[in-house]
Amino acid sequence: MKILVSIGLSVILLFSSLGSQGFTYAKSKTEKKDAAEQMKSAFVIEKETGKVLFTKDSNKELPPASMTKIMTLLLIFKGLDRHDFSLKDKVSVSEHAASMGGSQVFLEPGETMTVDEMLKAITIASANDASVAMAEYIAGSEKDFVNRMNKEAKKLGLKHTHFKNPTGLPVDGHYSSAHDMAIMAKALLDHEKVLGYTSRYEDYLREDTENKFWLVNTNKLIKTYPGVDGLKTGFTNEAKYCLTATATRNNMRIIAVVMGAQTPKDRNKKMAQLLDQAFANYKTKKLINKNHTVKIVNISKSEKQNVPVVTQKPVVLLLKKSDSGKNVKKRMVIKKHLQAPLKAGTVVGYYELRKNNKVLAKTPLVINQDIKEASWWQLFKQSMGKIVH
Repeated sequence: MKILVSIGLSVILLFSSLGSQGFTYAKSKTEKKDAAEQMKSAFVIEKETGKVLFTKDSNKELPPASMTKIMTLLLIFKGLDRHDFSLKDKVSVSEHAASMGGSQVFLEPGETMTVDEMLKAITIASANDASVAMAEYIAGSEKDFVNRMNKEAKKLGLKHTHFKNPTGLPVDGHYSSAHDMAIMAKALLDHEKVLGYTSRYEDYLREDTENKFWLVNTNKLIKTYPGVDGLKTGFTNEAKYCLTATATRNNMRIIAVVMGAQTPKDRNKKMAQLLDQAFANYKTKKLINKNHTVKIVNISKSEKQNVPVVTQKPVVLLLKKSDSGKNVKKRMVIKKHLQAPLKAGTVVGYYELRKNNKVLAKTPLVINQDIKEASWWQLFKQSMGKIVH
């Protein structure tokens, strides 16, 4: 009899235990948020038009972790374009640069690498030591480079960004937002050579030495999502998992930012969803190429009175997939009373695409050459020519 009671009690306890576990499981499943939504902010734009396709708390100031290196890379590529230095230039590593923790390629004090090799380390391996080495090489010190980063942020109109270092290593007062990261990425992507680095899944440093170092891209979407060719991941305990990604499909480039995801899987899942939505719902139509002459203007007091005005970027129309693009009106707005001197790249107007009195796209128009001020003799000859004519 005691045995039967014992067995009965065991069965009751077993079912009670199973019931308790089943309830707990059901409760956790109910309370559990969608993993893909467990992010602090997100922002999606089309690259050429800058049109916002998705936003979630995009101005929230958050630690950007290694996405900070987007600004570091922007200053490097601007320096390359100005010919301040070249990809072949040698960069010597200081003790300070070599001491950086976190992601690194274990540079040694006194070691030298080319700018090209440093770019590989930064873009593929997110190397903090290489980032600081380049900052010191460009500006003389990390502090002066950070000042340049903040000046560039102001120049881009970023209102929710402040940098304290070129790496993204945690420090109070170092923050950005999903919106601002997308604008930085847009500016960086104007330097198309960066994609030659960010699109590589793997590469090597010190390849011809005994210290050969294998680089593997921290952005796994390079391999798993068709069209992704950049741009920068980020992680710290404070920032959680972040990613600024860019992808192309059917000649349309999307930039998307996710900040504060709980796991790398959550981050990549949400990023894929954002890119899928953008490509599924939108298309672009290029109307005019970059550097295309759209008008000849008269520049007063200049050596050359008739100067070509060109598109700074391609004129692109962003449309929903269901939109044919009919009834879109085009017009140019050129500044009046242009006067020399003017530097190449000076914005002198805009090429606008409008529909129902709403501006759909606004492409800057620029002078593509330096316009010098004419001498008094040249001005005299020009005025005499007008009289004779």
